[in-house]
Amino acid sequence: MAKIETKFIEKKKNERIIGQISGKEKGPTLVLFGGIHGNEPSGVEALEHVFEKLKGSDLKIRGSIFGIKGNIPALIEKKRFLDNDLNRIWTHSGIDAIGRRNRKERSVEENELTTIHQLITEIFETQSPPYYFIDFHTTSSPTLPFITINDALINREFARLFPVPVILGIEEYLEGPMLSYINEKGYVAVGFESGQHFTEDAVTNTISFIWLSLIYSGIIDKEQIPDYKKHHKELSAAAKGNTIFYEIIHRHRITDSDNFKMFPGFSSFDKLPKGIAMANHNGEKITAYKDTIVFMPLYQVQGEEGFFLIRRIPQWILSFSAFLRRIKFDSFLASLPGISWSNSSREKLMVNLKVARFFSKPFFHLLGYRNRMVDQTHLILYNRERAAKNEMYKDAFWYNN
Repeated sequence: MAKIETKFIEKKKNERIIGQISGKEKGPTLVLFGGIHGNEPSGVEALEHVFEKLKGSDLKIRGSIFGIKGNIPALIEKKRFLDNDLNRIWTHSGIDAIGRRNRKERSVEENELTTIHQLITEIFETQSPPYYFIDFHTTSSPTLPFITINDALINREFARLFPVPVILGIEEYLEGPMLSYINEKGYVAVGFESGQHFTEDAVTNTISFIWLSLIYSGIIDKEQIPDYKKHHKELSAAAKGNTIFYEIIHRHRITDSDNFKMFPGFSSFDKLPKGIAMANHNGEKITAYKDTIVFMPLYQVQGEEGFFLIRRIPQWILSFSAFLRRIKFDSFLASLPGISWSNSSREKLMVNLKVARFFSKPFFHLLGYRNRMVDQTHLILYNRERAAKNEMYKDAFWYNN
């Protein structure tokens, strides 16, 4: 892949808003983020490109489009982050704590979060629903372009419009991603990983994804974009025709004090045989414990995940899962011994550990329960499905009730 040098730093290095356009007709609100990680500038580059095209066009636009730059200080330094990972601190308790401190007491990323959080709040207050949020990223290793989502049906249905693979369940392994925070509010929120850092392909794939997002969200009619088929075809070709849904089954966690080195030559979606040597972690060789598929192997200094392992989800399981969620099959769980609702909105289940051992992890996944908070005696399971604002999207062409 060809390497590129980004231009945005010299042009508009301190501007948060990459672009903002509102149409004459009422419509959805599409919010696009680039550069939440400072060593991933492809999203910013692509957003600047598309907004320049939009501003000089006569396209009929419904609703509003926002392009937002993420971690500006880290983008300038071309580092993932300076003090804290900006994509790991979006928790309710964390945001409340940050809000109680003044600017001088906060870290670089905490100040960035405060500014972005305020901007998102203003968008909710001033712009019309339905809301769509897309966060653009790249990876340190070669990869097919892919989507990551929190596992709610509205996210699934929107994500399957794009000709790329979709990864479910990453929120179960990561604490504090920005999109998880937004998705907990019930809105469509999609992450797009366009390719390897600083490559031309990553920018090109993001540009295509943005144009498709404008169409699929209802901002612009497909007929107005003469390059629609080209963008769709190029994105499909970059993904090698892979539109499979996968779920994460393992995270290899690392800390700043660890000595981790991924062995060279691994790319996301590579199929690996059992026993293959993958990495060296604190002097210990890490091997694949089964035939598996590697996902996001780490080839950079900063990061909390050495790699993930994923598996394919059969279509019948996705369909069965959707059926169970639509009939709210999980409602009966709270009547079982040792299981109860944790809050009045019925978005969380409190499960006694003695009971939980009789239920497999995939069983809870079927019903939409992913995140887990563990204390000494209980699991707390979070359900994205019950938080989802399905009514907001019922008029979208892709919505499947």
